[in-house]
Amino acid sequence: MHSARVVAAALLLNGAVAGADAASDKETRKIQALLASIERMDATFVRNDKTYDAKTAAKFLRRKWKANDADVATAKDFIEKIASKSSTSGKPYLIRFKDGREVQSGEHLRAELAKLEAPP
Repeated sequence: MHSARVVAAALLLNGAVAGADAASDKETRKIQALLASIERMDATFVRNDKTYDAKTAAKFLRRKWKANDADVATAKDFIEKIASKSSTSGKPYLIRFKDGREVQSGEHLRAELAKLEAPP
């Protein structure tokens, strides 16, 4: 009977680990989708008072994510810790649309994440 409990516990543990891996993969896919949405934008990104095109901004955020991946477990972490503000100056990243409207990138990405997580 004891060995049956050990086997059951091992299976539960393996399931929990597999579930954690799946969640990590799921969050990684969300982050990649957010980055892809940035790349496709017809907007300018403002980082520390300098402007960048969307593809350059996405490339920068990918590098920043890779350099800080241990701090990013979820797409929300990515938004808050990587894609919202400069880690050197503390200034928020901005997205400047063609009509001149500006929005903080964190605000925009939280809205994009909500769309990704919404039920179909």
